[in-house]
Amino acid sequence: MVSALRDAGYNATVIVETAPGATDLVVINIAVQERRTLITEDTDFGELVYAHAHATSGVILLRFPARARSRLAPEVLHFVEHAPDDARTAFVVLQPGRVRIGRW
Repeated sequence: MVSALRDAGYNATVIVETAPGATDLVVINIAVQERRTLITEDTDFGELVYAHAHATSGVILLRFPARARSRLAPEVLHFVEHAPDDARTAFVVLQPGRVRIGRW
């Protein structure tokens, strides 16, 4: 998925490359400082955003089962390219063929 974003011209970074072992709190703070949308499969970020009201510059939570993994990169890229502007700073849950955009 990162390769697909980079190939499409997006400046995508991978936290394990830049800050290996970082806690979720550190990861979300890095995303906010760098004004990046966080793309993750870790549901703990939902708790940080909703339960703890942590600031964010946008989160895309990926919920793709094993049988749909081949669709992951194309659907993420499609969403990123066609998302409404206000979705870029929202909490988004992206599933195969489905998008939920939450506001906090």
